[in-house]
Amino acid sequence: MLVTSIKPPNEIFSAQLRLWPMQFYGLENYSFALNSAPLLRFALNGVIVCVGILVVQLLIAIPCAYALAKLKFAGRNLLFILILLALAIPIQVPALPLYIALAWLGQLNSYFSLMVPFFLSAFAIFLFRQFFRSFPDDIIDAARLDGMGEFEIIWRIVTPSAMPAIAAFSVFSVVAHWNDLYWPLIVISNNQLATPPLGMLFFADAETGSNYGALTAAATILTAPLVACFILARRRFIQGITMTGVK
Repeated sequence: MLVTSIKPPNEIFSAQLRLWPMQFYGLENYSFALNSAPLLRFALNGVIVCVGILVVQLLIAIPCAYALAKLKFAGRNLLFILILLALAIPIQVPALPLYIALAWLGQLNSYFSLMVPFFLSAFAIFLFRQFFRSFPDDIIDAARLDGMGEFEIIWRIVTPSAMPAIAAFSVFSVVAHWNDLYWPLIVISNNQLATPPLGMLFFADAETGSNYGALTAAATILTAPLVACFILARRRFIQGITMTGVK
């Protein structure tokens, strides 16, 4: 993708495979892509949607996971089974009732409509619950003896130790919602609210035609934030996936 984005059209369709183009055409391709569509606006929309979804997911999932891992109450195992079953429900199943509800509320073509179906993440609850189970009960009991409430224990003691798991889930969440095309295609018709995949769809249909150099230049621009996100979180991402222990 990166190499194609700096090639002239005649080299893109050439039968010879060259890693580096004979003629550097990157300036023309990237200029055309940036001037033909609001790619930076698409990227900003992606950042707003991904960050908004992630923040609410963490605020909901962390207390739920803590309760399932460390609190004893009736129906805890049944509730955990229901969460596991929720992992098997794709967004296509509730898409129609969600669309009708958002239309009735007048919330189509808004950031809220892009984010609300994903606020509750069963996968996040499952991941954090598995991580919290390894947290020492003695530390929690000591905090309770010192007079700390459960929410204070969650946010001041347990959550800081779960940063590897949070980083791992953050990568999963950001990548999934940055690349999501299905739901934005349903609820968004305004180009100014388009997320990166939907923006690429509008861009490819309306502006570029067969200009694959500009298409790959646009794809490179919209992919770069994901690469940067993973590079920044890669160490904690690996820690969170392997679940090597609690610091």
